[in-house]
Amino acid sequence: MSETIAAGRRICLVGASGLVGSAVIEQSIGRGHLRVIGVARREVPLPKGARLEILVGSTADWPDLIEAAHADVLVCALGTTRKAAGSDEAFRAVDHDLVLDTARAARQAGIDRMILVSSVGADPESTNVYLRTKGEVEQALGQMGFARLDVLRPGLLRGKRLEDRPLEKAGQVVAPLADMLVFHARLRRFRSIAAVRLAQVVLALSADRTPGHFVHEHDSMAEILRNRPVQPCPA
Repeated sequence: MSETIAAGRRICLVGASGLVGSAVIEQSIGRGHLRVIGVARREVPLPKGARLEILVGSTADWPDLIEAAHADVLVCALGTTRKAAGSDEAFRAVDHDLVLDTARAARQAGIDRMILVSSVGADPESTNVYLRTKGEVEQALGQMGFARLDVLRPGLLRGKRLEDRPLEKAGQVVAPLADMLVFHARLRRFRSIAAVRLAQVVLALSADRTPGHFVHEHDSMAEILRNRPVQPCPA
């Protein structure tokens, strides 16, 4: 669907302060057909030129804030790490419970399209807590009755985060070389992706009203950008 046909769409963004959420905000600058409404627990620093609302409240208030957004699409870029959360339970409270609570609030508000930023390797049967949690969330969302659900499974995300993640930072240094030398054939799905490119995928998919449940890994996302490119933001 073209950007013109989908003019005036409203995106409710949760996870606006993170790497992907910040990139979505930056990529929305200068696109008059888009209205991004962020839902967050605190104020979010906005880049120059950004024109959007940030609705601030505790997570208990998020259902009301999501309803107030009057959005067409929910974009969920929520996520933390086990180290940052401090325990498996605290990690799951964000990456599982809060994501599903947000999705339920969206459905109750009449939003029937959702884009989720998940992870490559997500699997509800995985022995890895992170990947199992992501897989369980994907599985649960598939049963919530969204007319269209897009699940993005990126590999390592490249970009500058506000919080310090030493291992991820080291991974970003070697990622381009690993993409070229290691991640081929069936391993291509593990290739890294720049957060700005992932944000462009999100914006491209937000225009699509074709019903169904779609999972996008590396090659699928690259194809989306080839076939439905989002033009660079104005300087």
